[in-house]
Amino acid sequence: MIHERIRPFNTRETYPEQNLDNDLCQAVVARGAWVFLRGQVAQDLDTRESLHVGDAGAQTAKAMENIQTLLQEAGSELGHICRIVVYLTDIRHRDAVYQEMGKWLKGVFPCSTGLVVPALARPEWVVEIEVTAVIPD
Repeated sequence: MIHERIRPFNTRETYPEQNLDNDLCQAVVARGAWVFLRGQVAQDLDTRESLHVGDAGAQTAKAMENIQTLLQEAGSELGHICRIVVYLTDIRHRDAVYQEMGKWLKGVFPCSTGLVVPALARPEWVVEIEVTAVIPD
């Protein structure tokens, strides 16, 4: 077993008023080598161009695509994510961000923390997602 997921839950039960469907857990015990990703935003990994200005859901999709790409390059995958931290510049983006993120993490059950911050490194970014994953033996 690569990961032991402790107390998995779905946000449908925890936050029924928010209409979310995210698989999370309270703790993850991971075995293998670690990979720490820099916070990912809606930026092209090759050109550094900012994408999807003003669209929190599309920015989240691009950030998750970047995460998937970087994990694969490191020898891991989305299913090996243990921890995810989501930074939002406006609480009103939460629904769009978590709806999109949940599609990418269905069945993964990472530990998750969400923060609302005054700003990110560029004013056009409204969401940044940081993950810690393992590379299985």
